Amino acid sequence: MTNSKFVYLTRRETFCASHRLHNPKLSDEDNRRIYDKCNNPNGHGHNYILYVTVKGEPDENGLIINLYELKAIIKRLVIDVVDHKHLNYDIPKLKEVIPTIENLVTVFWNDLKVELGDLLYEIRLEESENNIAIYRG
Repeated sequence: MTNSKFVYLTRRETFCASHRLHNPKLSDEDNRRIYDKCNNPNGHGHNYILYVTVKGEPDENGLIINLYELKAIIKRLVIDVVDHKHLNYDIPKLKEVIPTIENLVTVFWNDLKVELGDLLYEIRLEESENNIAIYRG
């Protein structure tokens, strides 16, 4: 490629998961005040939308990364781990983390960064149409 312009490429994936927002260091009353209905003792679920953006210069084939490879990495490191799971109980690395959308994007970033390295630019996670977190490391 003759110029050094970066291209941003985003892959969209979806998963369903449940969680409970609860800080064990706080009283039940404080947890209800802070997290409201998201503190339901039985948890609640979301249909998440995950966007993973990579940044780079296209190679001689016109690619930053093969989309099939990107899809496989996201599926293996994130989707297969969290889809149709209770985030508080089923995911060992999340047992000590309050599974807020803010914490989830940082956990997903750390997992994907291992394989995507400097290609990884941004992770966007939509918990609902009104609640979205974006993380750029």
